[in-house]
Amino acid sequence: MPVQSLSTISAPVLDELEQLDGYMRSTLTSKTALLDTVVRYILRQRGKRVRPTLVFLSAGMCGGISQRTYVGAAMVELLHTATLVHDDIVDQSEERRGMASINAVWKNKVAVLVGDYLLSKGLLIAVQHDEFDYLRVTAEAVRRMSEGELLQIQKSRQKTIDEETYFRIISDKTASLISTCCEVGAISAGVDAHERDALRQFGELVGLAFQIRDDVLDYTSRSSILGKPVGNDIRQQKITLPLIYACREAPSSEARQAIRTVKRGKVKDADVEGVIAFVDRYNGISMANTKANELRDQAVRLLQPFPATPYRQSLIDFANFVVLRNS
Repeated sequence: MPVQSLSTISAPVLDELEQLDGYMRSTLTSKTALLDTVVRYILRQRGKRVRPTLVFLSAGMCGGISQRTYVGAAMVELLHTATLVHDDIVDQSEERRGMASINAVWKNKVAVLVGDYLLSKGLLIAVQHDEFDYLRVTAEAVRRMSEGELLQIQKSRQKTIDEETYFRIISDKTASLISTCCEVGAISAGVDAHERDALRQFGELVGLAFQIRDDVLDYTSRSSILGKPVGNDIRQQKITLPLIYACREAPSSEARQAIRTVKRGKVKDADVEGVIAFVDRYNGISMANTKANELRDQAVRLLQPFPATPYRQSLIDFANFVVLRNS
């Protein structure tokens, strides 16, 4: 099937996304000169706007985009941006979206405080508009994201992970926020609990598929496409689904050797190539892709009861994009 681009997927809500940019700028205006400077720098780093797109598409499919939807979209985008600022500090990243990261320009202390400011502004937007359902959903997402990150750190130190733990980590770290976006959009349209739950589950399943595809691409993409070295997860001693599946199929001696290589750290290029070849030989990549496709199919089925509109089609196209993308 043809893969729709993100720009095509977002086409039904392009006007809303443009209006959201202005809403965000006015919301984040500060009288503190340093903060205002950093915030304007962040706003210039406009990403793909996937999360607000999902909020608007979900609201549109559920019956209508309103001022409540803008509040929800701004809230999740501020939350997401805050997590990126904090992630760059934790990872000591020097770059974000082709520009120097906040911590690289203004150092860690300013970056931490700016991340906290963005998070608080997102919560305040909901409070000021009496959107307490948004707060409940978002607080749960923040809890899950934090627990997922800490569980991954714990398991990386132990250098061990099984399939159940892997799914728990990616569910909390990645799927939780995508699920929140879809649920917030549904809430803003005033749908019943059943439809709201369908959107929440859709986002959860698509989020899982997204992360699995990301982990597959670490084994299959060229560096120029992915934007990072192929096998980067192996170099960082991360055990992801393709390797977990390959170890399940391989003779135990070969599986133990592959895991030892990853655990050892500071692996040479030849070792990385060896692990990639092992995963490919024992169908880890194909099985992981199959799992991502199964999750995508489950997600799309949840949308079938909704009216056939451009909003629903874009959500279906997004689910397909997630599992077919090459970067």
